[in-house]
Amino acid sequence: MAQARELYEDATRLHDAARALLADHARALEAVRAAHAPLRDASVAEELASLPLGRLKDVTEGRLRLAAVQAAGFTSVGEVHEASRHRLRQIPGVGAQTADQALAAARQLARAVGETVSVRIDVDRPEPRTTALVTALYRLVEAGPDLTRAVQTAERYEKSLDELLPAARPATGRLRLAFTGRHRRDAARAALAGLRELTARAAEADVPLRLAQATADLLREPASEIEPWVDFEVRSAEYYSRLAEICAQPTDLAAAEGFVPSEVAERVHAQPLDDTHRRVSLRGYQAFGARFALAQRRVVLGDEMGLGKTVQAIAALAHLAAEGHTHFLVVCPAGVLINWTREIGARSTLRALPVHGPDRRDAYAEWRERGGVAVTTFDVLHTLPDGDGDGDGDGDGDGGPPPGMLVVDEAHYVKNPDTRRARSVAVWTARCDRVLFLTGTPMENRVEEFRALVRHLRPRLVAELGERPGTAGPHAFRRAVAPAYLRRNQKDVLAELPGLIQVDAWEELSAADRDAYRAAVAAGNFMAMRRAAYADPETSAKLRRLRELVAEAAANGLKAVVFSYFRDVLTVVREALGDDGSGPVFGPLSGGVPAARRQRLVDDFTAAGGHAVLLCQIEAGGVGLNLQAASVVVLCEPQIKPTLEHQAVARAHRMGQVRAVQVHRLLAADSVDERLLHILRNKNRLFDAYARRSDTAEASPDAVDVSDDGLARRIIEEEQTRLALRPRDAPEPSHRL
Repeated sequence: MAQARELYEDATRLHDAARALLADHARALEAVRAAHAPLRDASVAEELASLPLGRLKDVTEGRLRLAAVQAAGFTSVGEVHEASRHRLRQIPGVGAQTADQALAAARQLARAVGETVSVRIDVDRPEPRTTALVTALYRLVEAGPDLTRAVQTAERYEKSLDELLPAARPATGRLRLAFTGRHRRDAARAALAGLRELTARAAEADVPLRLAQATADLLREPASEIEPWVDFEVRSAEYYSRLAEICAQPTDLAAAEGFVPSEVAERVHAQPLDDTHRRVSLRGYQAFGARFALAQRRVVLGDEMGLGKTVQAIAALAHLAAEGHTHFLVVCPAGVLINWTREIGARSTLRALPVHGPDRRDAYAEWRERGGVAVTTFDVLHTLPDGDGDGDGDGDGDGGPPPGMLVVDEAHYVKNPDTRRARSVAVWTARCDRVLFLTGTPMENRVEEFRALVRHLRPRLVAELGERPGTAGPHAFRRAVAPAYLRRNQKDVLAELPGLIQVDAWEELSAADRDAYRAAVAAGNFMAMRRAAYADPETSAKLRRLRELVAEAAANGLKAVVFSYFRDVLTVVREALGDDGSGPVFGPLSGGVPAARRQRLVDDFTAAGGHAVLLCQIEAGGVGLNLQAASVVVLCEPQIKPTLEHQAVARAHRMGQVRAVQVHRLLAADSVDERLLHILRNKNRLFDAYARRSDTAEASPDAVDVSDDGLARRIIEEEQTRLALRPRDAPEPSHRL
């Protein structure tokens, strides 16, 4: 009996832990709803105040007489909505029926507005109500994706223990068991066995520890009032994602689902999406995109830049991994191979193996043996064994079983079927049951390219589209290609987001750039180290990625601004962009350009129709200019002073910006960029953020940033040690050109 009592007590403690987590989670959700409600009500009131009084007639189909109400000084729907029945009846000429009808119409409009209004969190103007909401969300976001799984686990254990504990109680004492009927004794012993199995399974999976950790995370208070705001700046998308889940933030469902026909949408909704191997929450449209890829099996995901196509692909891979698939293949341009590898590791529990460089054969063999996500490039793909028996490149044909899913990023690279990369992709798409093409190019504007892409996936659909499927207009085109194509635009699905999407784009130094970098390290030349990634424009990985970003911006009709600390880097960029002819390139706008000339450059850039590029030296373009015409910002290298980046991005991300701003920071792996970010990340970010908001910081960035000389010296010494380079006699690091 002692063992039975001990087992019962263990199960009771597990039950209490599960209930405690669920209660704390419920309180955390309620705190978000309570903080959200007054902000939502204020937004509704603001919207109603902007509606003219005459809109009440629209609701009542013109039957409502408002002359007397208007004569009394009422001008908006909001004023009527806030008035009482008694107040309206005091107006001469307004009877009980008119007052009731006016109030009913105002309330109907308020409900309609409430279904569409979104709460926006203004990080530049924090006030008590928004601080309360950000703080309430902070606990849930900071707890991370493990919280959701912990809550689901707690729900399962609570439900099982609610049944087993009462049934097993008679078996915990001899006297209690003796006075229990035979049927209940048998049930008690069976329940006790169930508790034994349940607690053993929980102990093996560390469930008590996971529940306790999740509870602690939910109860942890922020170190200061500003900490949630700092975190919100870093990952606002996660905050808005949680807010949408908890408070049902309104979205245009048809737009979020790419306006696909109802029969396709129903099939996608029926597709489950397992999050066991996923480490990130998805927004509603992203979950739909991942489900679309799984349900439709062979598709093109053509979302606009900045909507998270990579995350949606990873979510699909994670689901397939949960179903038992072990091998996946991602093909991408060389410039984003590092990004894919890092994103897979950060967003999922899947194992990413770069199949690239001189060791690609060994990496491929390891992938075939152990599984995971092989990430390779278009140029390497043709050299891999394709398993079709004849080999597509110099492989031996022993490709093994096909991957559970093939993902092709920047799929417009294979639009020309006569190229080697297109032929290699065609071989692999023929092998795989599930294929996901990713591209930000709007296909309804390039129908022939779409036909070339979809031919890889669904040849029959190409025949069904006919010769000129785009002549009927974009809506008809989307319906025709709906089985294989999904596209969403930022303005349709990110209505409540403050327009800032930040992406770190990691690249590998080319051989020439690596030689230039090593020479700069050996010479102790910090500034040469920072711009070594552009030493050879012909092979520069950063420059290649920059051109891809600008080309994608051009395809979507977006303006871009490119920042660098170095004038010679901007000169290289201008020469590289001048060749593509996608749009005008203005600048460089540098410190030597007179103020009036600077403004003319910005005005010309703003006035240019469609896509254009403005080149800015970051110290000149980061202060005093409004660049809200730009919705794509590219930072050629990380800055020593974080405030420089903050101020530069703020030139575009400011009042008057009508689109979300995408910020792409180009970074070179295994270089000064990585060391610089690591050191700056370890600074006290709370103080840094607080100082950035102060008048002193805006006037003098030097007041809060780390010492240039000390930072440069430290990085040089560490890089010389890492690369085993003997430092030569050299002057102190220079920070100016």
